[in-house]
Amino acid sequence: MKKILVANRAEIAQRVIRSAKKMGIKTVAVYSDADRNAPHVKLADEAICLGPAPSNQSYLLGEKIIEEALKLGVDGIHPGYGFLSENAGFAKQVTDAGITFIGPSPHSIEIMGSKLAAKDAVKAYDIPMVPGIDKAITDVALAKSIGKEIGYPILIKASAGGGGKGMRVVEKEDELESQMTRAISEATSAFGDGSVFIEKYVTGPRHIEIQVLADNHGNTVHLFERECSIQRRHQKVVEEAPSAVLTPALREEMGNAAVRVAQSCNYQGAGTVEFLLDDQHNFYFLEMNTRLQVEHPVSELITGIDLVEQQIKVARNEELSFKQEDLSIKGHALELRVYAEDPMNNFLPSIGNLETYKLPVGNGIRVDDGYEEGMDIPIYYDPMIAKLITYGNNREEAIDLMKKAIADYKIKGLETTLPFGDFVCNHDAFISGNFDTHFVKNYFSKEIFEEQQNGGRELAAKAALHFYLQKKDQLRTINNEQSSWSSRLS
Repeated sequence: MKKILVANRAEIAQRVIRSAKKMGIKTVAVYSDADRNAPHVKLADEAICLGPAPSNQSYLLGEKIIEEALKLGVDGIHPGYGFLSENAGFAKQVTDAGITFIGPSPHSIEIMGSKLAAKDAVKAYDIPMVPGIDKAITDVALAKSIGKEIGYPILIKASAGGGGKGMRVVEKEDELESQMTRAISEATSAFGDGSVFIEKYVTGPRHIEIQVLADNHGNTVHLFERECSIQRRHQKVVEEAPSAVLTPALREEMGNAAVRVAQSCNYQGAGTVEFLLDDQHNFYFLEMNTRLQVEHPVSELITGIDLVEQQIKVARNEELSFKQEDLSIKGHALELRVYAEDPMNNFLPSIGNLETYKLPVGNGIRVDDGYEEGMDIPIYYDPMIAKLITYGNNREEAIDLMKKAIADYKIKGLETTLPFGDFVCNHDAFISGNFDTHFVKNYFSKEIFEEQQNGGRELAAKAALHFYLQKKDQLRTINNEQSSWSSRLS
């Protein structure tokens, strides 16, 4: 494999390009008119414009991407995440064109792309499942009988869904009909498929996912877990590895279950098996994401494995160079998704210009981003600016480093989730590890945030005064030499 086209944009495009370059592979970037001057375009060896800014006129044009790839003699196409990454039809078109799709087979994508098909596939593999119905329904009367059988609250979910779309929690029977109608409508609009199913709503759940990696020679391993419970609108904002609550025995049990899920669909490449963990530490299969996850860097840091490099090696039909017993957890990593969103306004998008954009640097700090100072954040795509990742010897060290990195990350011109990340890292529930997916609902509001900020400023002022009085007679110089630690996987 001598040349790879990256069918994506922004930080994930840069991330893939960097690993490809490290492996001596030439790269082709694609871009829309809105991304003409984006860093990923300049980083690649070649670049092609796909069309106007809207994704359905650019990044979602699978046939055009393949056509351009053939013109340029591309050997492989890496889809990143989002856009066409979990489109079985696109994966098949790529392979039919004689190009290697750097990801799982179309068969695996198709099975795991439907929550109902995924549940059916893993039935024979002894995977714990949330109580519910394993077929799509639209009949309200049937839905009511299911609700009575498994007990409220229940969760209505779009079969083809993701990102919280087509998902509704129903607390009691008289809410069911209206919520079901909304879920079906939203699923149809978002995915072109209104199929929904019903399962028991797990109260106070934690979102734990397992990174898996499989080759074409029958070898499948897991790279331990990521805790992704800090979410807004069912979408992740803060992730970490490992989880603060898993015991070694539970980690092994969940890891083995994830491997079996991957084996159930003959999976190849990097994928993620997602579970819900209840307050009694029972876990239930949720879904499998057949692509690289946004939060993959935390797994890379605790294992020392470059997941993009492994994806490319598997696509080249190489055998994994390590076994499960060769893998271990070293240290702790945190990731904050830096979104152009206003946490004080229900996390609504805050699109604008990066008037000031200065990255934090230092030992144990990594930033995967896709923008530069002076650039606009386009309204057409996901509002994520960057991923801020910290790594320490233990969880406490990683959290402290994250707080420092957030303070050193300078962004002006729009609102971001940086203050929310600081709020999380200073909250007792997060520090203690005693939290779940309802963290935002239970602990975060504009009033609480402002109170914390004011209290923090008062405490900082007192600490500064105390320090000054203690040290005022001493002349001290500070060595501000930057660390040589690379802030990115190069």
